Parts: sequence; C-alpha cells; structure tokens
Amino acid sequence: MAQKNNIVQFADRKPSQNFLLPTALVRLRDASGRSLQKVLANFFDRSDDVLFELADRAESNRDQSAYFDAMRELRLRRKSMVVSILQYVSQAFNELGKFKPLNPTSALEEIDSDAFDTADQSELEQQVAIENLINKLHNRYEEQIRLLCARVNHLVPSIELADCQMPLSPQVICGGVSEACSDLDIDIRAKLVVLKLFDRLLADTLGDFYQEANRTLTDQGVLPDLKQSPVTRKAKGAQSAAGPSATFSELTELLHQHDDAGDTAMADGVLDTSSLMVRLSEAQADDGQWGPEQVITLSELLGPILNPAEGEAVSVGQVDQDVINLVSMLFDFMLDDRQLHPVMKAQISRLQIPVLKVALKDKNFFNRGGHPTRKLLNELALAGVGWQAKTGGQKDPLREKIESIVRRVLEEYADDISLFDELLEDFSRFLDLDRRRRELVEQRLRDAEEAKARKETSGQEVQALIERELADRDVPPPILELLRNPWTRYLQSILLRGDENSERWAQACRLTEKLVWTVDPRPVSDRTRSELLRAIPAVVDGLRKALQEISWDPFAADAAIRELELAHGDVFQRLVVAQSRQTPQPDEAEEVVEPQPGVEVDQPVDAQAPARNDKTPDTVSANAGEATKAQPQAPASPEPADDSDGVAQAWFDKADSLRVGSWIELTVDGNRVRCKLAAFIRATGKYIFVNRNGTKVAEYYREDLAAAMANGDVGMLDDGLIFDRALESIIDNLRSNRKD
Repeated sequence: MAQKNNIVQFADRKPSQNFLLPTALVRLRDASGRSLQKVLANFFDRSDDVLFELADRAESNRDQSAYFDAMRELRLRRKSMVVSILQYVSQAFNELGKFKPLNPTSALEEIDSDAFDTADQSELEQQVAIENLINKLHNRYEEQIRLLCARVNHLVPSIELADCQMPLSPQVICGGVSEACSDLDIDIRAKLVVLKLFDRLLADTLGDFYQEANRTLTDQGVLPDLKQSPVTRKAKGAQSAAGPSATFSELTELLHQHDDAGDTAMADGVLDTSSLMVRLSEAQADDGQWGPEQVITLSELLGPILNPAEGEAVSVGQVDQDVINLVSMLFDFMLDDRQLHPVMKAQISRLQIPVLKVALKDKNFFNRGGHPTRKLLNELALAGVGWQAKTGGQKDPLREKIESIVRRVLEEYADDISLFDELLEDFSRFLDLDRRRRELVEQRLRDAEEAKARKETSGQEVQALIERELADRDVPPPILELLRNPWTRYLQSILLRGDENSERWAQACRLTEKLVWTVDPRPVSDRTRSELLRAIPAVVDGLRKALQEISWDPFAADAAIRELELAHGDVFQRLVVAQSRQTPQPDEAEEVVEPQPGVEVDQPVDAQAPARNDKTPDTVSANAGEATKAQPQAPASPEPADDSDGVAQAWFDKADSLRVGSWIELTVDGNRVRCKLAAFIRATGKYIFVNRNGTKVAEYYREDLAAAMANGDVGMLDDGLIFDRALESIIDNLRSNRKD
C-alpha cells in the first residue's frame, strides 16, 4: 500500500511477537529502506531515456513496440512497484529467519519438461532473467554482501540465518523485483525488457547501497573492525572488481629491479611517443593476411617498426619501452594459455597493437580493473573457453562475432577508447541472447535428467516397499503380477508427484499391506474371517480406483480384480478347511467344551502351517508409518575411501568442488572436448556435462569422475578473467624475482 508522499515506512509490518529485532537491525531496516527508495527512484528516472534510446535503435517494429510498451507500463506502475519492492524487503526484516525469498533455481526445477514448449516458456525466461540478476549481484558485490551477512548474523546468533535470508541479500532484492514485475500488464517480450533494464541499471548502483548498509551497522558498533568476512574463498573473478593491485610505477620498479646502470641498448635514433603511435597505427592498418590459427608475438609485430629492413634502427623512451614490455608479457601469458583454442588465440593476438596504443596513452590501464579494453579482452577470452571449431561448414555465430569485433578495432581504433565501450556493450548483448538460448536448452536437459532420476529412485523405493510386504508371504502368481506391474506403476506415480511424505502415500502403503494380507492372512485366529470380510471391500475398491487413476486398460483391470476375488475365495476355503481340522470329532475321547455366551475361545493355529510374518490389520498403521519415513535412495554404489581402487581422496574432493557452470576438458572417442557442468543430480549422484550449445556430452557418477580426473581423462579449465590472471602472474613472478 502506498504511503503519503510516497514514503514507505518499513515499520508498518510488525515483526513476530515472539521475536523483536535488535535496535541495530531496526535502524538498518529504516536506513536501507530510504537508501533503496533513492536507488529505485534513480532507476525509474533513467529508464525512460534508456528505453526511448533502445526503441529508437530497434531493428524491427516488434522490438520497438516492446520497448514502448515497457516504457508506458513503467510510467503507470512506478509508485506501486516501488512500494511492492520496499515492502518485500521489509518483510525479510520483520520475519527474520522465517522469510523465504524467491528461489529461481527451485522454481525452474518445478517446471514440467513435457509441457515446456506450450505454457511455461515465458515463465522460464522470466525466472532465468531473475536468476542471472541474482548471480550478477553476488559476483559483483560478493565481499560487501559477506561483510553485511557476517554483521547481521552477529546480531542474531540464536537464529540460523542462511545467506539468502539475509534481509538485503540479492535473493531478497531480486525477489521484490520479480514480485513487482509479475503484475505488469505487458507481454513477455516487454516484461523481459523491464527485467533486463533492472539488470542493466540497478546492478550498477547497488555497490554504494551495500557499502551504506555496512556503514549503518558499523556506526552502531557492530563489528566495526571487520575488514574481511570470516569465511573467505578465492572465487574466480573475485579480483576482477579491482584487479591485481599494482600501479604502473610499481610495475616499472619491479621491471627494473635487476637493471644495471649503463646497460641501455644504443640505437640510431629515439622515437617519441607521438611518432611511435603513428607507426603503430600504420602497422595496425596493415593487418595483412593472418591464418585462422596464426599467432604473432608483439615483438615480431614491432620488429619492422623499430628495426626496418631499410633505414635506421630506432629505440623508444624508457617509459614507452616499459609499456611495451608489460603489454608483451601480458599477451605472452594469454597466448600461452592452453585453455584457449588456437583460433581464439589468433583473434586475440591481432589486438596486441591496439591494446599497446591504449596502454601508451593511459598508464592507468594496468591498475584500472574496469577499463573497457581490459573488460573486452576478458569477455572475448571467457567466451572462447568452451568454444569448439564447427565441422561440415556449420554456421558459427560466436566466431563470426569475435572476428567482427577484432576487425572493427583494427579498422576504427585511433585513440578514442569509447570504441571499446561500444564494442563491449554490443558483445555483452550478443552473449546475453546466446546465454539465454543455451540456458533454456540446458534447463530442458536438467528437467529431463531430474525426471529420469526421480523415476529411477521412486522405482527403487516402490520395489523395496513391495519386497518388504512380500517377505515370508505365500502370494499367488496372479497377485504377484498385479503387485509388480500396475500396482507398482500406481505407487510410483504418487512418488513422482512429490507426495512421498504425504498422507496419500501413507494410505497407499497401508493399502499395499492390506492387499498382501488379504491373500495370505497370517497368523490365523478366530477373528481372521471377520477381519477379512471387513477389509476386502475396501481393498478391492481401492485397487479399482488406483487402476483407473493410472488409466490402466479397463479389461486388464477387470481381469486383475477377478484374480484377486478368486484369491480371496481360496483364502476363505483354506480357513474353512483349517477350522474343520481343528474341530474335535464326537468319537474323540476329549471332552468338547461348549463356549459360554460372552466368552471367546481361541482357535488353535494349523500345526502344519509354517511360521509367518506376524502382520495383521492391527499392525498396518505402524508398518505404514515406517514405510512413510523411507525416502527414495540413490543407486547403491560403493563409496570409496582414501586410495579406493587406486583413486586418492584428493580426486574425490576435486570432484565434489565442481560447481554448476565449471568448464572441463575431457576425452570422447579419442578427441578432446570442452564442456561444462550443467547439472548435478543429487538423487542419483550424477554429473551432467554439456557443450557450448547446451547439448549433453557426457555424464559421470562421482567415483567415475574422480577416477577420470586421476587418469587425466578429465581436466579442469579456469574460466576466470584472463587479463587479470595474466597481470597477477606477472606481478607474482616479478616480485618473486626480487626476493631471489
């Protein structure tokens, strides 16, 4: 509900009476509400301009219409959306520890893959967009979020607070965005435009928001000296926000740490920076005919410039020489990276002269992590990690896009680095569209694998239940056929719908036990016949309904029920025979005791009958309760200990450390193939790997994956930022040399 003057008071929703927020969290709630409101106001102020610009550049009327629809709807719903988001975040504070924010991954898994192509694609695309925004916020503001989470947890040690439940976590904020966007009266194309707009404008402005939130708590005395979160990990790309910490002057100092005075090489002349830039531009324009996998080092490219075949050899100033050396070392590292395909190395190597020109003009290039040239190099290399050459003349959009970007740099770059900003934005749009397509394909695969795993584990659970009920029972063959075919299918259908903990599953377990008991009631007592008469109608009726529910063939169902009725008739016949054997004859010596009214006389059990499992209707509830507790189990596979079957525990740890999205290289039919982990199916312990197109390439169980890693058949690929890794390596090597 909107408040006066559009101000949302976070205290409007009262916390639970059983728990009062600490004062510091109350102040964080109120302060972050005001701060977030400013962030959202800025977002909506900028959205009009951005959407109008996108509509103006739209390549089709359909795209233009989507942009204008999004613009109009945002204008109409601005106030209500702001209120909705702020109240969603407020709820996370007031229901601390109990609030469950949006979980797009869980929601994605609930989509039925069989119905995916009809009604669910729009919903799936929206969930994928939200998940991407959550991941972007986590990656971009990882340390600030951890610090905030550590401080909040410090204030409420009695509450086990998951990271995603932290009131200002990306899941909470993006959950509010998703809820606010769910009521927008626009089609999915326009709605995705709005979500992409949040991705583009909101993600870039939350850095100050998280810093302010941490500052609010430190001002309240909450862990004011905390500089690093208690639990840290060196995440790939974590350095990318700031980059390796070394300025150009520090780098040059490291370069000259072993220089001796007077060792400077002599040349016929010295080129100043302007003259060097002119020669570099000429060499850049004369790109020549590079082969598809031809890599030329920077020193080879500079040879004709500094040492022409005809004319005087020249040198450059010390500062320019330092820049050349650093850029050369960076590209040597990148082009020596085994993770890049030779074709991608060749394309990146063609950017050496343009990058050198950028570094000569702007020395902050080396220590500015957000430099557009560095970011473009990182994106090009990262996109190429999983690239494989197409065969048979297939179209290759990624390769064509990278080649077009390299060509534009060589043809258009003079000294304006805004070209790199433009190319980076264009390439990011290309990657977003490509990623969304692949994620939809991968989601279909995950849905299919999850369904396959559920079917496998549910089958094992049902089989275990039936075998448990059949233990020590003498069941006629037709009833065995009934239990192991249509009845198994019925039980499995309940588990596949996720009802393993429901009353419905418990009822099915009880009915299974009753069904088996009615065809072999052991032990037999004087009450057995009456108990059978009461139980059989319910069993037959339950069986009939179950077979109808799974659409079993009606004629086969009638035949199965007739077989069951015949089995019940045999049971009653055996009871009559057993009773006649137990009744004393008139000529026997023993005295026949007449039962007195109201006095029960126990009937002796058939002495020739073997001992049976003591299951009667009185034990049904207890046994069914035990069956209800049973959960689907993963396929039985031996869990190796250290050096089990020659595989050290370290390889199992390495397999366990794989995260969804990790790139690996494996051998398939003698060929090295690059693929990434698309899903880990917990129910079966199976790892599913796909290629860059989202097509399934391989699957491994844990022990098989560990063994493949130990044998060298599977190798990890580092999908971190290549430029930052190169710079970090150079800094480490130079500092190491200084120590030596």
